[in-house]
Amino acid sequence: MITDSLLHIGQYSSVSFRLKLAAQFLETHDCKTLEPGKYEIDGDRVYALVQHYETKSKEKGLWEAHRQYLDVQYMAEGSEMLGYIPIDRTEVTRPYDKDGDYALFAAAGDFFTLREGHFALFAPHDVHMPCIQLETAQSVKKIVIKVLIEP
Repeated sequence: MITDSLLHIGQYSSVSFRLKLAAQFLETHDCKTLEPGKYEIDGDRVYALVQHYETKSKEKGLWEAHRQYLDVQYMAEGSEMLGYIPIDRTEVTRPYDKDGDYALFAAAGDFFTLREGHFALFAPHDVHMPCIQLETAQSVKKIVIKVLIEP
């Protein structure tokens, strides 16, 4: 798991060409003005999901992880809590669903605040719980870029 300011996202571009495309998308778009929906960057290999939603309590959150894609979660407006725990410290509660590219887990991870202008990158071994409210629920706008993991 990596978390950083959008100002530094270019430093992670050398990890893979697809991650570089994700970084370029965030750097070249006014993410606050993007309408909710799916934006293809490189077909199904790299795409952005623009989301606008209300954050929720931890009790309503789900621990999840993906196998086929990295998640780059960028907070365009607002702030939320994100949970994180290494996959080897969790228990599977819903086996991996290949079509949805996710599995669900029981876990007791750590939480951090994802603030406007910052991103978090989650790899397949990073179980995470997104969309969690700070003190109270608030409306946020987040861009989740799915980056296909190169074989």
